[in-house]
Amino acid sequence: MRLGGCVWALLLFCLWPLLLLLTVYPLARTACRKAHQVFPGHAYPRVVDPFMKRVQDARAWAALVASGLILVAYGAEQTFSDLQEQYFLRVTTTPWLLLLTAPLVVLVVFRLAPPAARPGMRSGLAFSGRAALRYFGAFTAVPLLFVGVVFVNAEYTSSVTLGPLLMLGMLAPVVWALFFVVFASLTLVPSVFGISRVHSGLPALITGVLVWELAAVNLAASGLPPGPLPVQLCAVLGGPASVTAVAHWELKRLRTHYGVTFRAPAARGPHAPNDPA
Repeated sequence: MRLGGCVWALLLFCLWPLLLLLTVYPLARTACRKAHQVFPGHAYPRVVDPFMKRVQDARAWAALVASGLILVAYGAEQTFSDLQEQYFLRVTTTPWLLLLTAPLVVLVVFRLAPPAARPGMRSGLAFSGRAALRYFGAFTAVPLLFVGVVFVNAEYTSSVTLGPLLMLGMLAPVVWALFFVVFASLTLVPSVFGISRVHSGLPALITGVLVWELAAVNLAASGLPPGPLPVQLCAVLGGPASVTAVAHWELKRLRTHYGVTFRAPAARGPHAPNDPA
């Protein structure tokens, strides 16, 4: 029994989510396994204080609720599309801002540290630097692979018709590399490439600087958020100011509870093994 074109179209329309899942899931699973193998979580420790984590989560949820209320009260359809563009901009610019910001902050902390603590800080810095280079190599490979697929497609489709299976095969490395970067980011970005190996206070210090850089980038790219001027100022300055306040409190708590300072050898924080500072 032969099936007509309409029946095939209906079957494809109904089954395409399953076909997409069967295609993407193996790529995501292998990329996740490889990312955890190259960047194991235990190798990138962070100072984990349960109370500190609850405060950070509460600030994040409060910022999310405040942003949602502003959008509901003053937003429009165009504003929601701008929000998607801002999210994409944040995802793509944050790793590069980290790459530029972290060395400058580390240099300042290195100059403040006593000479006796600097050899251990150098070994931790070498580890973080290697992790950053590997990560940004993978991060840069994603657009390069995609450009290569577009070039091949534009070069050969004029003379040869590329079938859908061949196109999926060409896009598979791009999707795999993208998943690899996403899963690696879950380990590396929160720990700032394991920078707590250099000093336990560096993640909070870098976060306090990075959030203002991201705010400046968002303001330059998208302008002021919707609403009256007081609401706009609160939306622009409230997020970075609250993150900076929490980071300052975190540094103070690290100093008073765990002996982590910048002008003296820093004691190890909780759940931060192999911290040379």
